[in-house]
Amino acid sequence: MSTASSSPSPSLSPSRRAWLRFKRNRLGYWSLLIFSTLVLVSLCAELISNDKPIIVRYEGQTYFPMLKDYPETTFGGDFETPTDYLDPFIKERLSQGSNWAVYTLNTYGPNTLNYFAKSPNPSAPTTDNWLGTDDRGRDLLAQLLYGFRVSVLFGLALTVTGVLLGVLTGAIQGFFGGKVDLAFQRFIEIWGSMPELYLLIIFSAVFAPSVSLLLILLSLFGWMGLSDYVRAEFLRNRQLDYVKAARALGVGNGQIIWRHILPNSMTPVVTFLPFRMSAAILALTSLDFLGLGVPPGTPSLGELLSQGKNSIDAWWISLSTFAVLVTTLLLLTFMGDALRDALDPRKADQ
Repeated sequence: MSTASSSPSPSLSPSRRAWLRFKRNRLGYWSLLIFSTLVLVSLCAELISNDKPIIVRYEGQTYFPMLKDYPETTFGGDFETPTDYLDPFIKERLSQGSNWAVYTLNTYGPNTLNYFAKSPNPSAPTTDNWLGTDDRGRDLLAQLLYGFRVSVLFGLALTVTGVLLGVLTGAIQGFFGGKVDLAFQRFIEIWGSMPELYLLIIFSAVFAPSVSLLLILLSLFGWMGLSDYVRAEFLRNRQLDYVKAARALGVGNGQIIWRHILPNSMTPVVTFLPFRMSAAILALTSLDFLGLGVPPGTPSLGELLSQGKNSIDAWWISLSTFAVLVTTLLLLTFMGDALRDALDPRKADQ
């Protein structure tokens, strides 16, 4: 009795067949779903963890504190300062009579200090601060949520920048070869030997810390690994018959690179995307741990790890931050493994 084959139909496109092979890897597929969900949740962090209500109804008027700052006098206070919606007096005013307010699930922002904590900072998990507070009294859950978003967006930006530079330089080396390739290789050897950490320390001392400066500095060195793979693909593909036929027909170099060689050289680029993003997140975390990363006040997983190191008794800081970081890196690694298997030409018929 013949049995139906589990391999994708030959009539499907290569990209569709690769996607079906990726879905068959359950670990990688579920890692993609979980990671995508976590990223979407972090992008909506202001609606989940915020010290400002989503909407306030007070004395017949509707207010949207997330969109506009209102002085305390708007809600019966005495000062023209921005309203502290966690102040017991303000909370009481917003709950009297027909007044009401809709708060977020977690009523703390990334930089909100819990002035009404019952224990000194850092405090252990309570009903007010579900994961506890850090050494400054900031809610740890809010710090992790916003810090995860900063890490993911930074990793994505660094990955995209590194891929663009790596593909560009690798394509030029592999397509033209000869003296162009030799000159680029010598340049990469010299550039790669520069002490990256020392440069970061020097620039952090000269310039004000910023995410954009950190992104530029890391991008200057993050493209070289991928460039070698793209170069090797171009060196191989430029000798194939379809490229020679395009040359014989008078097609320009730009058209050959963009339309013929590049689409057939993207396998290593796509395969290494999750691993590159994982390395970018780990680099940001390490620099934040050393105090060379994002500006002070920016939610950071590395800063929380540093706090955990300095406050051994505050086990909740190290444990929760370590769990978030390890989970993120594991999900990206599982996705990368599944993507590598899906694009492996040796498994094209499996």
